[in-house]
Formats: sequence, C-alpha cells, structure tokens
Amino acid sequence: MFLLNGEHRHCVDVSDRGFQYGDGLFETIEVLQGKPLFFDRHLKRLAEGCRRLLIPMPDTALLDVEARQLSQSSERAVLKLMVTRGSGGRGYRQPDHIIPTRLFGLHPYPDYPHQFQTDGIAARFCGQRLSLNPSLAGIKHMNRLEQILARAEWQDDSIQEGLMLDTQDRVVEGTMTNLFIVKSGSLYTPPLGQCGVAGIVRQLIMEFAQRIKLPLFEQAIDQAAVLQADELFVSNSVIGIWPIKRLEGQVFKVGVITRRLQDLLSTARMAEV
Repeated sequence: MFLLNGEHRHCVDVSDRGFQYGDGLFETIEVLQGKPLFFDRHLKRLAEGCRRLLIPMPDTALLDVEARQLSQSSERAVLKLMVTRGSGGRGYRQPDHIIPTRLFGLHPYPDYPHQFQTDGIAARFCGQRLSLNPSLAGIKHMNRLEQILARAEWQDDSIQEGLMLDTQDRVVEGTMTNLFIVKSGSLYTPPLGQCGVAGIVRQLIMEFAQRIKLPLFEQAIDQAAVLQADELFVSNSVIGIWPIKRLEGQVFKVGVITRRLQDLLSTARMAEV
C-alpha cells in the first residue's frame, strides 16, 4: 500500500531526482497496533537530512496525518517514508523551484525468528568499506550502494548481519544496523561524524545508558576491540536489539547489559502505542 504525495498511486515520475540520482532521504519505521513508533524522532532526523541536502522539508503535520492514515489498520508492519528533491531536468543542478516528492509505503513486518532477540545472531566482517564523507554522515540518504555491495558478500542464511569498516579500518556499523559493544561494564559505540547512519534506536540506547548511569563512550573501535568485547549487539528501528552470539568463529554470551537495554527499549516501544 502506497501514498504518493497524498494519493494512492504506485508510479513515480521517471524524471524524479530520487530515481535519477538517489537525490533524497528515507526513514524506516516500525508500526505497532496501528501506530508508527518514535515517529517524531524519525521526522527530526528527516528534517536534518533535508537541511543538509537543501531539500525543502515537507509539512510535518501532513506527514503525521498520512503516516497514521496508512498505519491505522496494521497490527504490526514496516512503514517506509521517502522524500526526494522531486522532478527536474537532466544534470546535477537543482531545479530553481523545488517541489519535493513524498512517498509512504506500508510493508509486512519481516518474519524474523524470535530467537534472534533472545539467543542472538551470527555476523561477519564485510570487505566492502564505507567512504568518509562528513557532509552526508549520520543522515539516511538514498545512496546505499556500499551497503548493497556489502550485503552481496554472503548468501549463507545462518549469518544475519555484516559489520562494515571505513577506509581507515575502523568498525562503523552493520549493513542495516548500528553496533554496540560492552567491555568491563561500559558501553561503546562508534562515532558517526565521518560516515554511517545515526539510528533512532541507537539514540534511544544512548539515552537509556545515561538514565541508568551506564558508562557510555563514543569512540573509534577496530576489529580487535570488537572481538575482545564481553557483549556485542546491533540495533535498528525494525529489529530493535539483536545480540551477536557468533562473529568470525568467536562466540559471545548474551549478557545482562544487553538484556537490560532490550527491556528498556521494549518499555519505550509500548509507551508509544
């Protein structure tokens, strides 16, 4: 089910710069009991992306109405919101008058096994590197070829996620997730000032850590530090928090800090409904 500029349509103009150049942004939002969760946070990130890409931000009240209209009949689903610069002629120059395209799509919730939450997942390191680009770091822009190439590196269904490094050998994030490690009772996550996506659940986890006085550090992490962690987990808005139980042949336990953060996230999700 789709809403294109407020209408039930499935076809975007071929001159749209989102199609032509990936000139736009997107948000992926969990829907629970008819409500798009943490929607205000998604809109805040979208607004920051629009500011950086010089795309006029669509009216937030209108986006809220359309999101709830599309979500209201779904017990659980995934809502994807895309905003592009709209249609324009050939060439990179922006149109003189920008009319953004907004597109909502409602999709079935992925059929992930429950044990991914409880027992954890298997992961691997990817060969594909993330380019450094501070002007695009943090926002969820539509150019995702690096993640697509990284995900193409394995077909083994026993591996659920790949961890990506940047061009300076720092581990940054998963192909679709943010990364956290626990070491000696402290929580660590890579900084995202050079590349990577500043996830909504990542920010929530960081707020939870402050609330429960869990020492939290945003600092560069290499492969050795990841493999020496006491606990590992990844997060995003659809999966929540998945512990990593196996990485490159090494086994990790699902620890008490990971469990505590999962419980806090579950409580926050239910408070949104």
